[in-house]
Amino acid sequence: MHVPGQERSGDHAPYFFLSYAHTPRYGSAVPDPDMWVERLYQDLCGHVMALTDLPAGSAAGFMDREIHSGEGWSERLAESLATCRVFVPLFSPRYFGSAQCGKEWYAFAQRAIHQHTRSNRATDAIVPALWVPVAPHALPGAAERLQFNHRDFGVPYVTEGLYGLIKLRIFREDYERAVYELAKRIVSVAQSGGVEPGPAVDYRKVPSAFGTPRGARNLRVTVAAATRDRPPEGRSTDYYGESALDWNPFHPSSARPLASFAADLAHSLDYQATLVSFDEEPDRQDDKTAPTGPEILLLDRWALSDPKRRERLGRLDASPQPWVSVMVPWNRDDPESHAAEDALTAAVDETMPFKMDQGRTACRSAVSGIHSLQAFSGILPQVVELAAAQYLKHAQAFPPTGRRPERFRLVGPEAVGAGDPAGPPAIAPGPASHRAPRATPDDAEEL
Repeated sequence: MHVPGQERSGDHAPYFFLSYAHTPRYGSAVPDPDMWVERLYQDLCGHVMALTDLPAGSAAGFMDREIHSGEGWSERLAESLATCRVFVPLFSPRYFGSAQCGKEWYAFAQRAIHQHTRSNRATDAIVPALWVPVAPHALPGAAERLQFNHRDFGVPYVTEGLYGLIKLRIFREDYERAVYELAKRIVSVAQSGGVEPGPAVDYRKVPSAFGTPRGARNLRVTVAAATRDRPPEGRSTDYYGESALDWNPFHPSSARPLASFAADLAHSLDYQATLVSFDEEPDRQDDKTAPTGPEILLLDRWALSDPKRRERLGRLDASPQPWVSVMVPWNRDDPESHAAEDALTAAVDETMPFKMDQGRTACRSAVSGIHSLQAFSGILPQVVELAAAQYLKHAQAFPPTGRRPERFRLVGPEAVGAGDPAGPPAIAPGPASHRAPRATPDDAEEL
């Protein structure tokens, strides 16, 4: 999903990226409804320039209206998402219904997730703004998880949103205050560290951070890996911890366990992830319990050196659980894994032939060896959605309780009363001249 040929310059990176949903025109004579968003953008840029020491010609912000005719639209958008210091989403009901806005949010959020994994330091550089107030229950998980107090910008801002403040003259001072406070928050977040620039991605191919309107979505992340106290023969303990959930195959470039990284990615897809150690869960060969959600199995090839674990993985492979998808991370910079690759690959194919065939058919790169964190983050959304599709096929259905109503059937006039001697006789329509005249409003008054 990387966009080739992109070279970023810090001098041209926007301070903030304004993400908003386009409002459609409702008449040819009506001015562009997005002109109010552009006014907000210009006001924010003015405050950011005044509050910082950005040199003349620097990009205080970015919004898609700045893309000129003939310029690569998706490339410019991807570049700005990869380099901006702060992401500013304009909340509105239309915003959370926009797939494009969800893709912009997801593309930016990946930068913070990757930085957290590399440095083990959590960073949040999303500063939301209320364009139109949105009910809390209507917020997707990605927005719900933000720790942000909108009341710091004033009560009218919370009740009316920036759109109401900018449109009504009685709120002129409230608008100026809210925009100034928003600009100060943007500058504060950017100067406190922000997120490092990342690779430009083709945001058209990434999923939306807002998920689907199906309600809460569960995802089980199971890790089959060795532990530090029982490392495989010939394997360094640097990649392991006390539990399988501590497995870090991309050490030393990654400072966090892979399961935690996967959970963060799942959250950005609007899933609630549950992390499970394969060694600590019961054998599921004869488990008839209905699944509660899709599942991905993160498999350490070295873990197959343990005979008991290998036997249990074989039983899992033999059980009919198509909603479980396997991912096989494989660090290309790991010399131990490189030396033992052929033997370990053969062991996986022999132990889990069904899951490997299933993976090669659905997403070959997931089971053939995921070579980097960047590749992992690009593959995981595909694997999760494939597992989710299988889960929906096999999940337990819950029909409504009570007596099932009779199915309504349409019948012709000849059939009316044909099967019921006590019913009214069937009356076929006669010629048009013999039909009763249509009632008129005057008839109704006379009645």
